This record gives sequence, structure tokens and C-alpha cells, in this order.
Amino acid sequence: MGVNSNTHTGPSFPLQDRLARALWNFVQATAFRWSPRPLHSWRSFLLALFGAKIGRRAHIYPGVRIWAPWNLEIGDEAGVADGAILYSQGKISIGRRAVVSQGAHLCAGTHDFEAEGFPLVVRPIVVGSHAWVAAEAFVHPGVEIGEGAVVGARSVVLKSMPPWMVSAGNPCEPKKLRKWRPSRGG
Repeated sequence: MGVNSNTHTGPSFPLQDRLARALWNFVQATAFRWSPRPLHSWRSFLLALFGAKIGRRAHIYPGVRIWAPWNLEIGDEAGVADGAILYSQGKISIGRRAVVSQGAHLCAGTHDFEAEGFPLVVRPIVVGSHAWVAAEAFVHPGVEIGEGAVVGARSVVLKSMPPWMVSAGNPCEPKKLRKWRPSRGG
């Protein structure tokens, strides 16, 4: 991916990547953003054109902001709400039947503030199947939200959260066991 190691002297990403993002930004601002809410398959199609891997019957709403679809994988029947930000400088994977609520921010890129030139650092984010990232939560680069985990509204997730736990706070910490489990076939 040819990432520049000094953001003082040039952009973090090569020209080809920036051109692809410019084209995506145009499509996102028009055909994606202005599509009727029920047209999830249309938005999935547009994302797939730009390299995203989108599962069957995924619900991606028109108000989602996505930085680079080619770094995105969304499982079957998963949902991403209006106002969510998928800052996919690095890979973001959202599992089957997982939910990312309105205003949640999944940020897969940061900068090394200890190094001269603040080089870009990308780390993948994984949201497990049946997990829920609630409204306006922030998920830091390199974090894994375990299968079935719930991250409470406005939480700041700096480290990975265990499966089937309800977690919340700033910083986000596990609070209690989630009792619900999917039924057979779910």
C-alpha cells in the first residue's frame, strides 16, 4: 500500500488510492447518499463495486460515511445505521447479524505521535457476529469486539472487549455477562 512515513512532507496514501477515494466520495455523495432508505441491496451493490465484501441482506443505511469500501467486510444480515462512520483506512470487519448504531465511529487509522512526521498507523477493527456497537460509541484502531458483545452508547473502546459481555464507559470496560444467545440457525 505504499504509505508515506512523514505526513509533513506528503500525503499518507499514494495517488492511486486518493483518486479511488475521490471517485468513491462522488458516488457516496450522490447514488449512495440519496438512495431511498429501503434500497439496501443498491447500496451493497455500490460498495461491492468499490471492493467491499457485503453479505446477504445486510442493512447499510444511506447516511453511513465510509472512507474506503475496499477495506470493508460486512456479514450477512448485519446493520450499519445512518450517521455511523466507518473510517476504514485499515480493514474493518463487521460480523453476521452485528449492528453498528447511529453515530458510532469505527476508526481503523491513527498516527504515531512519538515519531517525527506522525506516520500513519492502520490497525484492523473486528466486530464479531451478533455484537452491537451502540449509538455514538468510538472504537479505536486494533480493537476486536467479541462475538455477541454489547458496547454501550457513547463508550470509548480502547482495547478489545470479550465475547458475550455488556461493556460501557470511557474507557469502556466489561460490566456484566450478556445472557441472550442466538437460537439454532440464528
